[in-house]
Amino acid sequence: MQTEPAPGDDRRDFLKKSCAVCVGGAVGVVPALAGIAVYLDPLRRKADTGLLARVTSLESLPADGTPVMFPIIAIRTDAWNKSIAPVGAVYVRRAKGDQVQAFNVTCPHAGCAVEFQPEKKGYFCPCHNSLFTPEGKRTDGSPSARDLDSLKSEVRANGEVWVQFQNFETGKAHKVAVS
Repeated sequence: MQTEPAPGDDRRDFLKKSCAVCVGGAVGVVPALAGIAVYLDPLRRKADTGLLARVTSLESLPADGTPVMFPIIAIRTDAWNKSIAPVGAVYVRRAKGDQVQAFNVTCPHAGCAVEFQPEKKGYFCPCHNSLFTPEGKRTDGSPSARDLDSLKSEVRANGEVWVQFQNFETGKAHKVAVS
């Protein structure tokens, strides 16, 4: 035998279910939005315009302008991971007095690492036998489309040499930063 619901039971049941859906939805939305924000966080970060790194002191650079190579080690953030790793290397040389010049060690032609060879009085690329002057200029006959990639550098008041390290695309006539 079936009993008929009392008048108003349908309305009360509807109100109970509606309130349960609203409260459950409100409680579930907050963690869902927090999860989406964490998941999309790497997309909101801006790309680096270069890494400012202290590489040496002015006193440690030879006064005759001979370049010295220094590794660039940094804390790199890749999506959610952080690690300490070498990101490249630079040649730094004393130009005039307290002025310094810095170059990325990557050859702009094919991406090989150049090495300074005092006997050749310049930077030598072993991949295509190209030679660059100590000032980073390409010499005659170089297949490279541009000079060595110079980097912003400064000597601070306490004699520290800082370089803004950045990589550039190879094989192009103009410097295009790699982000």
